Amino acid sequence: MKKIELLAPAGSLEKAKTAFRYGADAVYCGTSSLSLRTRADMQDDDLFQTIEYAHSIGKKIYVTLNIFAWDEKYPEIIEMCKRLSEAKPDGIIAADPGVIEVIKKYAPGIAINVSTQSNLVSLEACKFWYNNGAKRMIMARELNKEQIKYIMENKPEGMEVEIFIHGAICFSYSGRCFLSDFLANGRSANLGDCAQSCRWSYNLYAEEVNNPGPLMPIEMDENSTSIFSSKDLCLIREVPEIIDMGIDSVKIEGRLKTEYYLASIINIYRNAIDDYYENPEKFNQNLEKYIKEIEKVKTRGLTTFYFNDRHNKDIQEYEGKQYNTNYEFGGKVLEYNDDKSIIEIRNKLSVGDSLEIIIPNQIEPKEFVIQKLWDAETDKEIDTVNPGKQGQQVKMKLPIKCEYGWILRRKK
Repeated sequence: MKKIELLAPAGSLEKAKTAFRYGADAVYCGTSSLSLRTRADMQDDDLFQTIEYAHSIGKKIYVTLNIFAWDEKYPEIIEMCKRLSEAKPDGIIAADPGVIEVIKKYAPGIAINVSTQSNLVSLEACKFWYNNGAKRMIMARELNKEQIKYIMENKPEGMEVEIFIHGAICFSYSGRCFLSDFLANGRSANLGDCAQSCRWSYNLYAEEVNNPGPLMPIEMDENSTSIFSSKDLCLIREVPEIIDMGIDSVKIEGRLKTEYYLASIINIYRNAIDDYYENPEKFNQNLEKYIKEIEKVKTRGLTTFYFNDRHNKDIQEYEGKQYNTNYEFGGKVLEYNDDKSIIEIRNKLSVGDSLEIIIPNQIEPKEFVIQKLWDAETDKEIDTVNPGKQGQQVKMKLPIKCEYGWILRRKK
């Protein structure tokens, strides 16, 4: 049986390298102007460097052209398709039928992956796009497993299916939302500039229709309520079912997330997938370890959404973001040496702090306590270092041999 693809987000070339380092089979990325993440640190040159890098190490890359484009965007889209035709990514992700027609004309040799933004919820919709030249269907997150199984059992031969397995969920229908455009001065989610209005807190008021008058506040607490904010999708327990369905690819959301988040989540799913293929009992034995590691990096509450139950009500996070305050991004290994390794720090580090090294292809991190710190420039011993500037570095002794790019997690 063909092994399922683990697909990870890449908001920059460096994040793509982190994703591959921690076990991703493929990444998806796009330029800031033509994808649904305008704040991602990826310009044209970065995109083509990422394509080249992925292919140089035998990995795959999918490029997102998934905006719903105004007419004035099409000259840029046409030029990008011409360049992609030469760069040859493994697929282009698109939702707008007009954009898909442009891809077919100007990048005819590149596979088309129909974005979840197209709200694919049925076999008939999948067949429509497949008959019109698309190869892979990225299913709407609103489907449950029985609906996905039906599609897998009846789809045309050669059609691929991709589903989301972890990450943020949009309050609206598979991301098709106009709330941000309405409330945030034209910042349209459908053009990649979502202000995440669903994550904001709101004051709500009630008025009795037969006795109009003063508006009565409806309060969750003194900080109002985040009535639109969804929990994060997490299907780690469902990995065996998903693999057994024959799904082609499972996707992690988060092109704007940190390298620490990517390393942690990708590493967890890499281990879970590999463990199940090796021996289903090994997956069962390690399940609580996967969950323990996910709990360290969650940004909100976790939910299986509709995957197991169409009537699931455990979806919304009414108290807003639930950041895990026990762990944070400590730093990234730049150079390993037996006595003094060079670390790029991301948060304050002090002698006596507890750190964890996230090791690729190993579910349990290596824990240690910082015994000494040295200034990276002067080599003088110090007690504390703060990330005062981008790329701030420090030296410390690491308990195991590490490679460039390994991530350190700080336990508060």
